[in-house]
Amino acid sequence: MKVLIVGAGKLGYKLAEHMIWEDIDVTLMDTNPKILERINEHIDVLTIVANGIDIKALKEIDIEDYDLLVASTNRDETNTVICSLAKKLGCKQTIARIRNPEYMEQLDFIKEEMGIDHIINPDLATAQAIEKYLLKSYSFHSDEFASGKVQMLDFNIGHHIEFVEKRLMDLQGLDSLLISAISRDGNIIIPNGSTRLKENDTIHIIGKSEDINRFSIDYNFGRKNKEVEKVMILGGSNIGYYLAKKLSKSKILVKLIEKDRERAQELSDILDDILVIHGDGTDINLLEEEMLNHMDAFVGATGFDEQNLLMALMAKQSGVSKSIAKISRQNYTKIIDRLGVDAALNPIYITASSILKIIRGGKVVSVSLLLGGDGEVTEIIVGEDSPFIEKPLAELSLPKGIIIGAIVRDGNVIIPKGDSIIMGNDRIVVFCATEDLPTLKKFFSSKVEGGILGELWNRTKSIGKTLNN
Repeated sequence: MKVLIVGAGKLGYKLAEHMIWEDIDVTLMDTNPKILERINEHIDVLTIVANGIDIKALKEIDIEDYDLLVASTNRDETNTVICSLAKKLGCKQTIARIRNPEYMEQLDFIKEEMGIDHIINPDLATAQAIEKYLLKSYSFHSDEFASGKVQMLDFNIGHHIEFVEKRLMDLQGLDSLLISAISRDGNIIIPNGSTRLKENDTIHIIGKSEDINRFSIDYNFGRKNKEVEKVMILGGSNIGYYLAKKLSKSKILVKLIEKDRERAQELSDILDDILVIHGDGTDINLLEEEMLNHMDAFVGATGFDEQNLLMALMAKQSGVSKSIAKISRQNYTKIIDRLGVDAALNPIYITASSILKIIRGGKVVSVSLLLGGDGEVTEIIVGEDSPFIEKPLAELSLPKGIIIGAIVRDGNVIIPKGDSIIMGNDRIVVFCATEDLPTLKKFFSSKVEGGILGELWNRTKSIGKTLNN
């Protein structure tokens, strides 16, 4: 597959990084040579100094030979034009990043008239993720798969004696659950039974939704919060706007604090039933006046990670049940697990996950990048011609960086063991370390001769024949 990414910002870089791991032929285009030079110091990718709306530049790289173009510059209008030009010049598929709320009402028209196949809105997607988390009745952070039948919980074990310095095989109460990944000091570990847990590890557990809930209650991780009725949002960014609008529709009382007077007035005019406050959201006196300690949730949604994290932590210390921070800098991921905030969401990872799902297409239902981007969770529908169906997992010799966390068959959830068998049309949830993405790609090849499991299985059969002879 051949992909052109126009715009070498955080999203463009993250996409290029993951595509390279999957052996995709990636070209990164930007007008800033210094940015491209820094990127070349970290990843091996073809870079071109050019403007994506320059028809001559697109023709020079033979855009008609590209399978996909992703327009991820910081201007919606530019992304729209780039996609339109590329499509007219023969590019097979285009994706545009568009964030302006004014365009959200006319997406179908824009896509049809401008030749855009997919539109990705990072701010809207992030607001949806925050809303989903706020409306849950439990305090822990989790994701859902297989239409809610499978749930993944992640929490920091801190100094909990039931976990610290214990091997996974020695943990109690995990018979129907699976620890599929461990976040330690900002790194993702795909564990096995002998892996030993350390203080402040964040563990990712997968299982049936009812078993996850039972486990969280047994260990007092999932204390039920009262229903969220009052939310304070710091920052009138697009994320703050989208979130406030969504929460208001759910009959939740929202207070939105915005420092810029013109933006505050604009939001006040377009957001009905929402109290928009012009003021400095980092001013403790203002927060006390606005009854922060009476809020059920706090969301830091400014353009500054430090403000979002600090004020989310302040809200937590003031007694707010749920505190969330929007972050965009990857180097903060190593400290998130040690802070007292409940969740930190990165729009770049959320957007990259959506684009990776589109790129993989077909049987891939969802992709979720784990915090830090060093691992991912993928939900896949297994093809009937896959080389690894009807064989026990223990005989497949899966690489250490890949774990099948759950199998869903005919609506029933199976937490797999060595003797579990995958059948055609099963939904499986797979955990994978970033460095094993090339293997994952081969692993899910639909053709026996093209998939790594096909290779392993054929090799096993050959060895068996040799031994029998």
